[in-house]
Amino acid sequence: MRKLVVLLVLLVLAALGTYVGAGFLAPPGLAIVKPERFVGAATPVEVHVEAPGGAVSSLKIEFEQNGARTDVFSVAGPLTGALADPAQPNRLRLTRPVGREQVPTLANGPARLIVTAVRPVLFGLRQIEARTTRDVVVRLDPPRVSVASTHHFINLGGSEAVVYRVTPSDVQSGVIVGDLEYPGFPIAGATVPGLDVSDPSMRVAFFALLHDQPLNTPMHLFARDEAGNTARGTFDYRTFPKPFKQSRIEITDKLLERVVPAILAGTTEVKPTGALVEQFVVLNGDLRRRNAEKIASFARQTAPEMLWQGAVFHPFTNSSAESAFADRRTYFYQGKEIDKQVHLGFDLASYANTPIVAANRGKVVFAEELGIYGTCVIIDHGMGVQSLYAHLSSAGVKAGDQVDKGQTIGRSGMTGMAGGDHLHFTMLVNGHMVNPIEWWDSHWIEDRVIRKLRGQ
Repeated sequence: MRKLVVLLVLLVLAALGTYVGAGFLAPPGLAIVKPERFVGAATPVEVHVEAPGGAVSSLKIEFEQNGARTDVFSVAGPLTGALADPAQPNRLRLTRPVGREQVPTLANGPARLIVTAVRPVLFGLRQIEARTTRDVVVRLDPPRVSVASTHHFINLGGSEAVVYRVTPSDVQSGVIVGDLEYPGFPIAGATVPGLDVSDPSMRVAFFALLHDQPLNTPMHLFARDEAGNTARGTFDYRTFPKPFKQSRIEITDKLLERVVPAILAGTTEVKPTGALVEQFVVLNGDLRRRNAEKIASFARQTAPEMLWQGAVFHPFTNSSAESAFADRRTYFYQGKEIDKQVHLGFDLASYANTPIVAANRGKVVFAEELGIYGTCVIIDHGMGVQSLYAHLSSAGVKAGDQVDKGQTIGRSGMTGMAGGDHLHFTMLVNGHMVNPIEWWDSHWIEDRVIRKLRGQ
């Protein structure tokens, strides 16, 4: 009998120890993914909950402002099904809106999100709670945006600039052309003598009407804050047509034998099969598009200030233009049409292995082999403006280098899809290729850029 009592006591103590010890197990992991800072009239709140097997017995989201708490989401009982993350078996994901519909007393000013989760342990005999909070700012008033500059004239395939005001100063803003966004930058970053930078609301945005966009493509200013509030502004503009050249390109076996194996040796993005001419078509189309996407990605590395200086970009006047911007090319092989593409740059030729110079001051963001462009250098001039130099035989700079206008950055060549030794040059606005001729024209830069920045 005594042994039985001792055994029962030991079992009770063991059970008690297990119960107490279960309280020291890890609580649910909580993360408020969104919003990061602001809440607007209808802002999604995203919460991640981590627990073994995703087992959570209750979850609550509360919104606290001015001493009052409001339940945004609250549920008790096993949480599974729609909240489960297929990619993470131990994670639950919950997204719920927070706004005036959920919190009728919502007002501008500071607030707090409170998330509480409980997970069961010891076969549900105990519950372990976790809580996390995030301080946010409620912003219900939309931003304001209005144009400051006048006379915006844009050629098909060309560029333009607009100066405008936006408040508050921390919102995203710029120009939308069709479905493409062009970001604006603080005017204080412009290196223009006599520029008034005292107004922190002033912005400048460079934008483009791409060669394949209709002349009547709508354009407007936009502003958008992190709370989801938006604003739209108009500005006067006129668009002008631009005739583009149409060319017939004869593809020879000699060209195919030279360019196709060389390009394929330097890329893994496409793996064409078949005859050389069939592989050429894949490189000329699919690889060209992939290369353009990579080129566009460097727009994210642009400096917020104007790095370029002077009234004009280097015009390469010592070279002859073999091909103009937006040349509509039809490719033929043995008398049969095999492809159509648009050539978005100038092909400039002088003599073989010519020193190639930077068109203006800036920072190198790319200097490597790039598919159909061969050895390629891209220079960022700030505020979304960049320049590209392709088919080089060699590059004398690397990513991260600062370069001055006229500084040698490489030598001309015939790498990539080049029929002969030349420089392929183009300008980029937020990653989109635009006609370089405008940037070679001091009168264009004075009227379309400098004048607007000075407020004239």
